Amino acid sequence: MANKVIITCAVTGSIHTPSMSPYLPVTPEEIAEAAIGAAEAGAAIVHLHARDPKDGRPTQDPDMFRQFLPTITKNSDVVVNITTGGAPTMSVEERLQPALQLKPELASLNMGSMNFGLYEMLNRFKDFKHDWERPYLEESDDRIFKNTFKDIAYILESCGNSNTRFEIECYDIGHLYTAAHFIDRGLIKPPFLIQSVFGLRGGIGPHAEDVMHMKRTADRLFGNDYLWSVLGAGSNQMYVAAQSAVMGGNVRVGLEDSLWGSKGTLAKSNAEQVAKIKRIMEDLGLQTATPDEARSMLKLKGRDQVEF
Repeated sequence: MANKVIITCAVTGSIHTPSMSPYLPVTPEEIAEAAIGAAEAGAAIVHLHARDPKDGRPTQDPDMFRQFLPTITKNSDVVVNITTGGAPTMSVEERLQPALQLKPELASLNMGSMNFGLYEMLNRFKDFKHDWERPYLEESDDRIFKNTFKDIAYILESCGNSNTRFEIECYDIGHLYTAAHFIDRGLIKPPFLIQSVFGLRGGIGPHAEDVMHMKRTADRLFGNDYLWSVLGAGSNQMYVAAQSAVMGGNVRVGLEDSLWGSKGTLAKSNAEQVAKIKRIMEDLGLQTATPDEARSMLKLKGRDQVEF
């Protein structure tokens, strides 16, 4: 089982706005359908944000998550991973609430504060449906995603009693050292999932040397205590994922990270991207993990111990 690749699908996220793609799931019904479709296509884990169905604005209202999580768990055995990242415009207390109240098997956790530049998307997307979208992108040249050491400890300690494990999101080499710091403090326990993020403005780049440097550093810091996964933002998605897989890692795809199915062509669904990366894995002679195999690999508490 250890040589099987875990595919995570990040279904909607907070980076892209609804005007950028008609295929981005926004309503609870669309998010549920997208997550189930991704699971059917081969995703073992779905990473979930929520959006206000009126205008697609990111929201961390736990009641919005409650509108789609039961549908997903009723129709799939996929592992549910709830964001604590939310959006850079939110407070840490606001971002924490869904994971705190709903107690998922997995939750994401960014390992630091960082510049979070989305403004370059304005070079490609010109027309917007909702008033909030253009300013959300424009103002990102002066926006910091805040996750201080105090914030990270607060999230880890708050979710500790629920036995939720974390997708440890690392956007740069320093984030790996921050993760090691919290491991030394006993707040992160193995086995843990290190999700290395490449190609987002403000974090490490997507060059092959960057990917190898991140893996070498993680190996040195964490040894056999972790599982490595990657996501490549935008057009970097598939080749970064393929590089990770041949290096023994796991992969994350989905419309949160990239809207594209191929060069210049929008992906019509999350399932399309999952099916594509699964096909690449199989062409490389690799096997992909089922949800229950991912649970075993990560020693998750099980779907019967969540609050949704």
